[in-house]
Amino acid sequence: MSFLAALQRHMDTVQQLERLEPGINTLADRVEHAIKQGGKVFFMGNGGSAADSQHLAAEFVVRYKKERPTLAAIALTTDTSILTAHSNDYSFDTVFSRQIEALARPEDIVIGLSTSGNSANIIDAIKVAKEIGCFTYAWTGESGGKLLDIADALLKIPTTETARIQEAHMVIGHWLCEAMDERFTD
Repeated sequence: MSFLAALQRHMDTVQQLERLEPGINTLADRVEHAIKQGGKVFFMGNGGSAADSQHLAAEFVVRYKKERPTLAAIALTTDTSILTAHSNDYSFDTVFSRQIEALARPEDIVIGLSTSGNSANIIDAIKVAKEIGCFTYAWTGESGGKLLDIADALLKIPTTETARIQEAHMVIGHWLCEAMDERFTD
């Protein structure tokens, strides 16, 4: 496989994101509203999606490009003591939902990144977040997986290739950070 072939697959996927623009704009509106109402944004994922969750939460809390007030965001993937204690004492399937139970409030937004849409711990956390009254998003691949019927809204990336899905999630995530920079800068 050549680099140019991989680059072409990336560009093809990114070009298809245009179809998602209405949902992406709605996501930004909901995030802005939640933060202005005193809410937080929770990000969660596994593996590369865990790293992406941490990256996006950091951009919210610290800043993206512009100096602006801090934005409340938490990556549920960062506390190794919680992750390991919970997984050891209970189950990895509930490692995020337990944190949602402890930290989330109805005014919050919960975003689960799952390329397959079938990650048990993301599914469980989305269900618990909905019970609390949070608005839930699933960022998935083409099928949406089981999250298709569970999350309040989905951003389904039109491919089944994990790397391309994760790259597209970060394109959307970086745009969301840029949008928040604009909306929260005087």
